[in-house]
Amino acid sequence: MSAGSVAQAAEILLVEDSETQALQLRHMLETSGFHVSWRSTAEAALDSLNEKLPDLIIADYHLPGMNGDELTRQMRLNVRTRAIPVIMLTEARERAVERQGLESGADAYISKSAEQELIVLRIQALLRRRSSPIGDPKEERQSPSFGTFRRACVLIVDDSPTRRTYLQNLLAHEGYAVTPVSEPTEALRQVRSPDAKWDCILINLLSPDFDGIELCRQLNLYRGLAPLPGTDAPSFAIVGLGNEEGGNMLARAFAAGVDDIVPSTIEADVMRVRIRALVRRKLMQDENWRIEAELREQELALAKARAEAASADALAKANNELAEANDLLKGTQAQLVQAAKMASLGELVAGIAHEINNPLAFIQAHQGTVEKLLTEIAAKLPPEGGLERQVQKSRDRVGAMKLGLARIQELVLNLRRFSRLDEGDFQTINVPESIETVLALLGHKLGTRIDVRRHYNAVPDLYCSPALLNQVVMNIVGNAADAIKGTGGIDIETANNEATYTIKISDTGPGIPGELRERIFEPFFTTKPVGSGTGLGLAIAYSVVQAHKGSIAVDSGALGGASFTITIPRHIVS
Repeated sequence: MSAGSVAQAAEILLVEDSETQALQLRHMLETSGFHVSWRSTAEAALDSLNEKLPDLIIADYHLPGMNGDELTRQMRLNVRTRAIPVIMLTEARERAVERQGLESGADAYISKSAEQELIVLRIQALLRRRSSPIGDPKEERQSPSFGTFRRACVLIVDDSPTRRTYLQNLLAHEGYAVTPVSEPTEALRQVRSPDAKWDCILINLLSPDFDGIELCRQLNLYRGLAPLPGTDAPSFAIVGLGNEEGGNMLARAFAAGVDDIVPSTIEADVMRVRIRALVRRKLMQDENWRIEAELREQELALAKARAEAASADALAKANNELAEANDLLKGTQAQLVQAAKMASLGELVAGIAHEINNPLAFIQAHQGTVEKLLTEIAAKLPPEGGLERQVQKSRDRVGAMKLGLARIQELVLNLRRFSRLDEGDFQTINVPESIETVLALLGHKLGTRIDVRRHYNAVPDLYCSPALLNQVVMNIVGNAADAIKGTGGIDIETANNEATYTIKISDTGPGIPGELRERIFEPFFTTKPVGSGTGLGLAIAYSVVQAHKGSIAVDSGALGGASFTITIPRHIVS
């Protein structure tokens, strides 16, 4: 990432109590391409961190109220803000102030009188590696180093044995695992080792035997590479040992990837603090990257779980809709089957009625002729002829035949009434007449063993579909006749008010158990033995009543059996 792109992307929070100095610094930073916001106190700066987080904070050490070092210490206590780089400003080179600021958690110390170029270079160095390294967050989180404690590892690259020994002893007392090398080839070999876990690399930029800035450039390129599978991305701080007043050398070093430059002649305690701040920042960044990787993985797992739950809900909804569609299809199929059966039955009944009616008319015509002839013969017979008794007997037989023919004629009439399936449109019908037609057709089931009691208390006329109403009454009465074993009774009662017409059919059968009453109107549900019923009768009856915008209910009857109540509006508005 280039310095220009870093500068353009960076948001800097400036904490400075002097408005004049804040304006000067802000102008300098914005001229360099940074976006700057300003707060005059540490307390106001902490409050602003509850909003959008900056990429870097520049804070004056001397602030009214809370000092800059306490501001940094408060930030390092919060996991949300502890990885934000902090540059501490002061008026002059006060080593005690620098040490105190760095020990509080600041990442760099700059004098306000420092050159503008140096300030910008320091900012760019701190911002250079604020993003997570390239690599698979899952692999990084599962690496052996995650979640375990280890000593920070420091590599020293210096051609001077005396300075290597001095630095090794100095840093070893800080608890670091220190490895000194004398030349770049060995340093690169150490860094590229598969087991390497370097946190900080110190390079002598002023060495006469090798190009320290070129080594920094190679190391910076290496830590920008993608990691191998199952390994962590290379991540370490590069510290140059040189001269902070080096002018062009400083610019070249920072451009090569150096994160900080420490004067080689600096006091030992200040060097320890500077190295400690860099290592602390590196370890903190690593921890934050791992936390972010784990959070990303958790978010992905949560998103996956939500997607699976949504998919399961959608599948369950689709299954429910499919089940409902299947039930509707079964019901429609049952209605179509029943309608086809009734249409076929109607055609058959109409044909039978027609075929019976023709010879019936022929017989009735000849029966009248025979009856007239017998009457004339009886009138002409002598009183004592002996044939009067035989003729009277013949006349009685003809009378009996007339009665039988009248019953056949009535049956044919009922068959013709029932077969009028083309009368599917709503019209005004005579309810008692329709019920009597159905009872006549069910005479073979009712016989003499079942007493049908009529209670026609309602007005006779009802606006409905004749054929469909015949099916409802036929199904319920037919089921009642099947349910009654031996002798019994069926009560048919009609009633009405201004709004509704009610037909109530009760029987003396065994009744319907309460747990089955919710299911008896389901298509194909039947309590009859296999082969004795299709389970369509009551389902059709329910659909017929629904088509009439009415209701049908079943309960226990007063006589102990089942009682069906059909309620239909007297006037149906389309």
